[in-house]
Amino acid sequence: MPATARCTPLRRLILRIGLRDGLAGRAARGRARSQTGPVPEDDGCPKRMEYGPCGGVRPDLTCEMAAHPCPFAVGGEVVAWHGEEPPAPGPSALLERARTRPVVLTDLTVRPFDAANVRAVTRILAGSCDALLVGEHHGRPDFPPALMATLIRDMGGQPVITLSCRDRNRVVLEQEVAGLAEVGVAGVLCVTGDGRAPGVRLGATQVFDVDGTRLAALAAAAGLVAAVPEAPDAPPVPIRPARLREKQRAGARLAVLNHVGSVDRLAAFAAAARAAGATVPLVAGVAVYTDEHSASVLQRFPGLHLDPEQVDAVLRAPDPVAAGIAAAVAEARALLAVDGVVGVNLSGSASARGVEFAAGIKAEVGRRISGGRAT
Repeated sequence: MPATARCTPLRRLILRIGLRDGLAGRAARGRARSQTGPVPEDDGCPKRMEYGPCGGVRPDLTCEMAAHPCPFAVGGEVVAWHGEEPPAPGPSALLERARTRPVVLTDLTVRPFDAANVRAVTRILAGSCDALLVGEHHGRPDFPPALMATLIRDMGGQPVITLSCRDRNRVVLEQEVAGLAEVGVAGVLCVTGDGRAPGVRLGATQVFDVDGTRLAALAAAAGLVAAVPEAPDAPPVPIRPARLREKQRAGARLAVLNHVGSVDRLAAFAAAARAAGATVPLVAGVAVYTDEHSASVLQRFPGLHLDPEQVDAVLRAPDPVAAGIAAAVAEARALLAVDGVVGVNLSGSASARGVEFAAGIKAEVGRRISGGRAT
């Protein structure tokens, strides 16, 4: 039988997209350059992004990875999506629930390469949230995405798996997407990825064959729910809403937002995104911290902003755990009142007292927010 006859629909799609990108990549970069000035490879984006800027732009509009201005930020315009139209969206239990009530996504924080710990933490969290968000960390690798998804599903959890372009070339990303489509996940959070910090994993290269927007298109084409990040408070703030619109045009069906400095800031971003034409539902970030370590980890993330007065109040409270839980619940309820916000992401490590203790904290926050409705 000829090889093409044995191709699955997903494999045929991957082959077609790969051929298209090979033939049209140069023309695509030219179109992007005409709309936003300097762009990948030719003009200085270390991540070789085609649809920038990322969320790591510094306040002076310089790059997080190089000592020069971000080429996308200084242009002041958004690169329009010029790829294929995404396929008609398939069913999604998570998005269906989000149409009728707030949903809760909880960060899964576990010990690396410890299947028993993944099972234990999932068991603690599974009944308190609608999905578990599995992150990627430049200095702490873990099991492959399909295996992690399987471990979570086996314990009754619904995984949303983060795929980063930093450590995977295009071929491996296609493999990961195909594996997740086969296993079945609630969604895939498609990120370009932070640059690896100096001194971290010195023997490993940073790949960046594609960026998060193009990865979202690949995930959507495979029938997965493509979720994308956006950083409302990251410079350049004025183009962030339109950038979300272009991610939606690429196939994104859900936006997971970085923390913002206030509810008013989130409301302003949501309104600007709607005005720009972005209609994807928004999941707002809720910081969960109960000690100095868990707060400082969140504060170090690029494009992420916490209220310093609230952090100080939690850390100085007689019972920081109770105060941290109460603060997270209050923040979640305030953010859920913003038009366009359909859910919250309980993010952060929550506590330095071990991952299972921290999972208990996030589970309590999730239960209070959802009133026990999460599945």
